[in-house]
Amino acid sequence: MIEPLLRDDAFLADVAQPPATPDELRVWWLGQSGFLVRCGGHFALLDPYLSDSLTKKYATTDKPHVRMTERVIAPERLTGIEVITSSHNHTDHLDAETLRPLVAANPQARLVIPEANRAFVVNRLGISIAGPVGLDDGTSAPVGAFTFHGIAAAHNDLTTDAAGRQPFLGYVIRCGRWTIYHSGDTLLYDGLVEKLRAFAPLDLALLPINGHRPERRVAGNLDGREAAQLAHAIGARWVVPCHYEMFAFNTADPGELFIPECERLGQPYRMLRAGEALALL
Repeated sequence: MIEPLLRDDAFLADVAQPPATPDELRVWWLGQSGFLVRCGGHFALLDPYLSDSLTKKYATTDKPHVRMTERVIAPERLTGIEVITSSHNHTDHLDAETLRPLVAANPQARLVIPEANRAFVVNRLGISIAGPVGLDDGTSAPVGAFTFHGIAAAHNDLTTDAAGRQPFLGYVIRCGRWTIYHSGDTLLYDGLVEKLRAFAPLDLALLPINGHRPERRVAGNLDGREAAQLAHAIGARWVVPCHYEMFAFNTADPGELFIPECERLGQPYRMLRAGEALALL
């Protein structure tokens, strides 16, 4: 099992360290597509998966979700969170065993979701139907110190519900002078680069690299080469890969495609271990 760089008390001690500057951006990888973002003194959680719910659910099936990396932190130990996102309804992005204790520990936190998923989210989490902030492709909402902009995600396709709303989103997130793109689960599609260039300059792109292989029998994502190319095309100041080293059947080696392509393109990147932070000043 892969050991996080920091976990439990050591992780919380790192989070509690004061920022180097009043408007420092610090982003910790929590594993899979989960990130803790601190902008100045404000905290957002992006798509956290901090349980073993999928490992337990699939343990006796023909698609076991064998965990590769130890959990960074129990969700109930994270406090002071202003906003939590779910990019879509798959459990590693909308996990009741993570989100229920998080909401209990952070009753002030708002949940940002695709509006298309409101009924599903409310049912899974047992929360008020009016509680979440719902977005769609091209819509925006301020939540605390952050502003979220919905960006359609193709997982595997660009799909809509009966009302024409996207159930799979990424988010462009603005806080102070910083702009982050968290793609959720997506493949490349026509128009994605142009949508993201409208938010330039983008300081940080958080992109999956596990790829799209039909034999896994799950919806696919960008592979490492595609993630590097997307980050370069949108002019991201930095790119951090994610959605690997969580489940043994659905992972990737960043050294095979992602790192070589970033270096070929001259795209700045940063590799994080679970529990490790990137600081931007």
